[in-house]
Amino acid sequence: MNAQARSDMMRLLRLFAPYRGWLAAGVALSLVTLLANVGLMAVAGHFIAAMALAGIAGQAMNYFTPAALIRLFAILRAGGRYAERLVSHEATLRLLASLRVWFYARLEPLAPARLQAYRSADLANRIQSDIDTLDHVYLRFIAPVCVAGLGGVVIVAVMTAICAPVALTTAVFLTLAGVALPLYLQRRGREPGERLVASRAALRDAAADGLLGMAELRVYGATERHERKIAHFSERHIEAQRELNRLTGLGQGGLVLAANLAMWCAVALALPMLRAGALSGPDLPMLALFALAAFEAVTPLPQAFQALGETLVAARRLFEIVDATPAVPVSTRPSPKPDSPALRISGLSFRYGPDRPWVLRGLDLDLPAGARLALVGATGEGKSSLAQLLVRFWDYQEGHIELGGHDLRDYRPEDVREQIGLLSQDAYIFNASVLENLVLARPQADEAEVVAACRAARIHDFIMSLPQGYFTQLGEAGTLLSGGQARRIAIARAFLKNAPILILDEPTEGLDGPTEREILAAIANLMRDRSVLLISHRLETLGLLVDTVAELDQGRIVSIRPVSPAR
Repeated sequence: MNAQARSDMMRLLRLFAPYRGWLAAGVALSLVTLLANVGLMAVAGHFIAAMALAGIAGQAMNYFTPAALIRLFAILRAGGRYAERLVSHEATLRLLASLRVWFYARLEPLAPARLQAYRSADLANRIQSDIDTLDHVYLRFIAPVCVAGLGGVVIVAVMTAICAPVALTTAVFLTLAGVALPLYLQRRGREPGERLVASRAALRDAAADGLLGMAELRVYGATERHERKIAHFSERHIEAQRELNRLTGLGQGGLVLAANLAMWCAVALALPMLRAGALSGPDLPMLALFALAAFEAVTPLPQAFQALGETLVAARRLFEIVDATPAVPVSTRPSPKPDSPALRISGLSFRYGPDRPWVLRGLDLDLPAGARLALVGATGEGKSSLAQLLVRFWDYQEGHIELGGHDLRDYRPEDVREQIGLLSQDAYIFNASVLENLVLARPQADEAEVVAACRAARIHDFIMSLPQGYFTQLGEAGTLLSGGQARRIAIARAFLKNAPILILDEPTEGLDGPTEREILAAIANLMRDRSVLLISHRLETLGLLVDTVAELDQGRIVSIRPVSPAR
């Protein structure tokens, strides 16, 4: 295990620390189950042989003690196995649930700036499949290694008290099967394990692309090419699985070989001692079965070490996201209280990376309290980028922004978004009910407030016409809604949020004439008593909503003019 892998393993162990009680209980129960099973085999072998010899010789023997031990071990084995499964899986499920929350809590501050390099399917794969893979760390690695170590010591110690030569050879074969073989399989399994994780992620990405872009693939006759792409990733995935399966077979074969060699060595070493009178007749089958059963302690280890490479790659993919620095620094001090719903921008310059061109260059702009300002310019001039900066999705490199008389960077990002509402043309509709989509803006909103917001957005009557009203499921990305209806849901959200400053980013883009007029009427209601920044590349109709127009060209404000009342 290299330094990076050791570091990742230590980080995982620290994440597991809150559940150490559950994890320790699972290990303890596994150890009890193992020792009960080994003891059952050894005592049963001794008891059966002793009964046979006593019957042949016509002698009486005490069968109550070994019979009681057999019953005790059988009960411990069955009860221990059930309790171990219950505790171990409870611990694992609790752990996986907490890991998903932990990962998402660290993912959210990175959006959207730091996540643009990742595809949504890849992120979903990390939070689902990669975290699921981490159950191997406890169930298939930590617990088996602890049980094998502790159980092996107890088994060899007890066997030494009975017959030291047999204990020594059994310990040698246990070491070969439980240490040498797993380490060999880990080295051999690291590379196919890495390829398995990578191919699984690529396959899910390709499948997600195919599902989301099915219509375009069919229109342009590209379905066969995409099928070949999926087949290619699928073949890579299968090949990695095939290599790992071959290693699994090798590991199982090595275990069986070591167990049988240990058993026959035990017989070979015990026979001379039996003839010399150092051992009794029943001791011979007891030692043979004792040595054979001892390998239950190391049976999970080859596959555990073989899968370790895949597990650590999954962990590294998670840590890669978690370790990313948010693009927007978060103030550690409490946010100031804005003096007024006003924005002042001076000398603002911004670009998306050090090697990328400047999007905004020394931009100056004021939005006084209660003002309605339109920002116009051609596509690609940086209008939407400015909106992203104002709600703290990105940070700017130069210049200064004030919110309510205080530096924007003095506010925590979530407090900025309490003061500034953003209504964009691509507002997302979740695969949830109408109500759940609405109260996203304000979870504590009551029924009257939700209905009032929907009436103001002119969407209440449509919602009531749905089969289950506000509880109707809208489907993925709002498939049950038209573009105008989705836009009105977003406007209702903005009403519920009730932020004093409102940014409207192309709010009627892509809508037909009648729908646009309905949306404009709803927006006019929304703009009342708020400071508004309206972003658009055209003002034929939107210009009626504002009193001032600022023109953006090549990242700078080139003109500011009032809107004529006649217009």
